[in-house]
Amino acid sequence: MMSNKKTIKLNLGIIVLVIIVLIIIVSIGVGVNKIKKSKKDETQGQSEVVAKQSLMNVEVPITKQDVSKRVNLEKIINDNEKDIQKETIEKEEADVEYSTQYRENNSLAKGKIQTIQEGQDGKQNAIIKNKYKNDELISSSQISSEITKASIDKIVEVGTAAYSNNYVPIVGDKLEVTSITLAIRVSAEETAEKLITINKGDEVTVKGEKDDWYNVQYDSYIGWAPKDCLKYNPPNSDGDENNPQFTREQLTQDIGFSMLLNRKSGLSIDQFKQIFENDSNDRNNVFKDNAEYFYYVEEQYTVNGIFVAAIGIHESGWGTSAISLSKKNLFGYRAYDRDPGGSASTFATYSEGIDLVARVLVKYYLNPAGTPIYGGETASGAYYKGSTVTAVNKSYATDKNWANAVYKWMLYLYNKL
Repeated sequence: MMSNKKTIKLNLGIIVLVIIVLIIIVSIGVGVNKIKKSKKDETQGQSEVVAKQSLMNVEVPITKQDVSKRVNLEKIINDNEKDIQKETIEKEEADVEYSTQYRENNSLAKGKIQTIQEGQDGKQNAIIKNKYKNDELISSSQISSEITKASIDKIVEVGTAAYSNNYVPIVGDKLEVTSITLAIRVSAEETAEKLITINKGDEVTVKGEKDDWYNVQYDSYIGWAPKDCLKYNPPNSDGDENNPQFTREQLTQDIGFSMLLNRKSGLSIDQFKQIFENDSNDRNNVFKDNAEYFYYVEEQYTVNGIFVAAIGIHESGWGTSAISLSKKNLFGYRAYDRDPGGSASTFATYSEGIDLVARVLVKYYLNPAGTPIYGGETASGAYYKGSTVTAVNKSYATDKNWANAVYKWMLYLYNKL
């Protein structure tokens, strides 16, 4: 029994010893792992520092760019800013241009014009689409409108009678002094105070009449002179209506792109008829039958009638376009791109369109704002860029070749004199 007790005690001691050894081994293992982890963390930290330092010390190669190929951003921006375009829709009050009715008067000498009723523009509220380039208006089109005041037509009588010695001068006629001297007086009386004395051959303009006296203007003087001291010479002649005032050489001496178009061409009514006579281009005789109206617009509105005619020829194809045939509109007036055939103005006669477009050119395109023009009006100058064909092109037509085309027809007509 003693032997067995000793064996049990021995076995317990061995077990305890084994346990203690195992505890020591486990403790040592844990410690070693901690040391390894610590060293690993330290190594990783050092590697990151080295990597960062390496990145900081890396030299990035810079390739030199060819200066000639370098992009100039400032130039690109400026170039694009120059071509900035914008559209605006605006409501504005606009004029409604009056129409002109022409009536023949066989008691009035050929070439004479007499206004029976002055025209008056109407008013409309219009919705306008404007296009701008670099803040400059380049085109304008009307989308819709509402008439707020009707226009009043102008009525003009044109003479068809041959000149005779019995012709009675009218307001606006030029009269020549036939006496050696002529006193212009403050009233229609021989005893009235003299304003000025003029000489034989001087010219006065008729302002009115009373009994045997004409109310006349000479320079800045307006007064009265006896009728028997004055005589009338037919227009564009030196006593003979068949002899034009200006020769072909005189009429063509200033032709060129720089010629001013807010001036009369100087052609007589017969010369306008001559340049449209027997022209194979004018298949429908539109220009032949309306030649005199280019003379009439010259006389009334101070515009080059050949220029007006050349626009009509270019825009209508010598009166063969659909708009000119159906609407008697030689100029494509108000024919907007969205609906040219539908929006274009309709005229009762070709002469009505010729007259209106001539006035529009004078009022809006050929003269700066404030310039005195026809009927006591002043020019709007809304689209004025100058008085040459090239200048008119800038606002009148988007086609940059428009000026060349119109000028070509102007030369063609001048060369027919």
